[in-house]
Amino acid sequence: MTDKMNLLMFSGEYDKAMAGLILANAAKELDVEVTMFFAFWGLWLVRDPEKISNEDKTMYEKMFSAFSPKGAEDLPLSKMNFSGIGKKLLVDMMDDHHAPHVIHFLKGARKKNVKFYGCKLSLEIMGFKQEELIPELEIVDAKTYLKSALQSNMQLFI
Repeated sequence: MTDKMNLLMFSGEYDKAMAGLILANAAKELDVEVTMFFAFWGLWLVRDPEKISNEDKTMYEKMFSAFSPKGAEDLPLSKMNFSGIGKKLLVDMMDDHHAPHVIHFLKGARKKNVKFYGCKLSLEIMGFKQEELIPELEIVDAKTYLKSALQSNMQLFI
């Protein structure tokens, strides 16, 4: 049996996204099959800042899109964000230690063929379009995610 890990990414915060992606990359390096399921705020992590559009969106969806983070590097911290100052300090400290940013871990997971699922209902409610997200993201319903999770040795909720 192949080892399988499933991460449900519900948080839209930089440090939590970083933790999930570090685990996904490390698991792939151990030959573990990895699936990440992005729901609600977790979808912010897989938004492509170059592809965000207001075409065919309601007024509420346009407003929500405008006030939402525009991708991995735009996410706030979960604690000590202080209107973005805390995140700037953390990123500066990461740079001092030559540590990769969350976008680098996302690119690594994409290159290592981590399977990316996006919650269909979350996308519909939040008004995001598939074209606005990374191309590897497959839009699925909760049952599809659960089938994957039930076949995994490890499930994590971040």
